[in-house]
Amino acid sequence: MKEQDTMEQQEQANGEQENITNTNDTTPLEGEAAAEAVDENNVITALQQQSDENHNRYLRAQADFDNFRRRTIKEKEELMQYASLKLVSQLLPVLDNFQRALQTSTEAVEGGAFAKGVDMIYRQLFQVLEAEGLKQMDVVGQPFDPEWHQAVMQVESDEYAEGIVVEAIQPGYVLKDKVIRPAMVKVSQ
Repeated sequence: MKEQDTMEQQEQANGEQENITNTNDTTPLEGEAAAEAVDENNVITALQQQSDENHNRYLRAQADFDNFRRRTIKEKEELMQYASLKLVSQLLPVLDNFQRALQTSTEAVEGGAFAKGVDMIYRQLFQVLEAEGLKQMDVVGQPFDPEWHQAVMQVESDEYAEGIVVEAIQPGYVLKDKVIRPAMVKVSQ
């Protein structure tokens, strides 16, 4: 029995030795795995923080864009509403002069003074409009152009060749470079 006890002790000692060896073998592996797991958690945490920062930047950029869009819409509405403010304020003195002319027309006996006053007001009005870029078309003697002229009739003419504007029935106007009203004209045939 003593031999059996000794053998058991030896096997037990060998088993403990294997356990120690196995424990020593697994501990570094488990330690590396734990370190890798910690590193992965740190990477995941860093990526999550970066994702949150990017999402917050996106939300701020979207809010800034929405504010910009609202502000530009409001500015456009105000611009459209008050675009004619400058022109109207320049036309108010012309309106005042027309009122004065109409008041004096009933009082004035002399018709020539009234006509002279209305002519002065017309020139004042036209100067204001010219300052804003309005030009009256000079069409007589020019070749007919449907973009600039509206032909009302054709007439025989010894003075002009065929297709030339002979007379302007209603003047046409250009604002800066854009035709705002074509001239109504008679064209030679």
